[in-house]
Amino acid sequence: MNHIDLLTEFILMGITDHPELQALFFGLFLIIYTVSVVGNLGMIILTKVDSRLQTPMYFFLRHLAFIDLGYSSAVAPKMLVNFVADQNTIPYNWCATQLAFFILFIISELFILSAMAYDRYVAICNPLLYTIVMSQRACWVLVAIPYVYSSSLSLIITIKIFMASFCGHNVIRHFYCDNLPLLTLLCSSTRDIELIILIFSAFNLISSLLIVLVSYILILMAILRMNSTEGRHKAFSTCGSHLTVVVVLYVTLFFMYVQPKSSHSFDTDKIASIFYTLIIPMLNPMIYSLRNKEVKDALHRIWKNLHKPPM
Repeated sequence: MNHIDLLTEFILMGITDHPELQALFFGLFLIIYTVSVVGNLGMIILTKVDSRLQTPMYFFLRHLAFIDLGYSSAVAPKMLVNFVADQNTIPYNWCATQLAFFILFIISELFILSAMAYDRYVAICNPLLYTIVMSQRACWVLVAIPYVYSSSLSLIITIKIFMASFCGHNVIRHFYCDNLPLLTLLCSSTRDIELIILIFSAFNLISSLLIVLVSYILILMAILRMNSTEGRHKAFSTCGSHLTVVVVLYVTLFFMYVQPKSSHSFDTDKIASIFYTLIIPMLNPMIYSLRNKEVKDALHRIWKNLHKPPM
């Protein structure tokens, strides 16, 4: 008999073994997720409706908000349900779906951030050619490629894992279905899938980071050549938000994937995972709205329109 047929659900170990902390964590993560949803939905709507935010920079920011909303929503609702449920189970197909969507969105995030770095490079280093280089078609290509690539990779990894045999092992040492904890449950050889994950994780992290680094080195050189102090300040301020988001995400991912095996534990993975599945999607819209004058002005205009007295 096929072992896959026997397995209908997985048990998620969750964040903590201490029952007295469940209510506290539920309240805390519910607030974080609510702020994340409101912030990212707000950013999507704001960059869509405000006529002054119809530039490539805000086009990419809208997609970043959509991705943040996507991968936090792939994890948080089920995690919140598990805090109040008696048994932390997730159906077999739901687990596969959660893994597929999480991989899709996290890889897309890396390459959308790279596209945003390239956009800032063109805006600062080639301002006269900006509207030609960053045309609407070019912007769509720069977001379509990450979506297509991450969807393909997500399907390959998810299918490879879920076509393998779990031999009845169904306790996942995590609070969502992630590829590394799932691999420990497989009783068939995991060498092929581990190699695929290792090669593509390295490629995704290094290639996207290289694009960001090269873009910012060229931006820095261009800024240092500027004579005007005001020009320098404006260039730095348009890059500051993006650079903050990039640093926070990459530090978290490198902490998780580049730590030595001897010190590698699922507990440290859980902490890093909480950070990039819940905290980062909450922080991104805050960083972009608090550090960005155009976003603050757009919010102010909408606020004034809402409170304008009727004629």
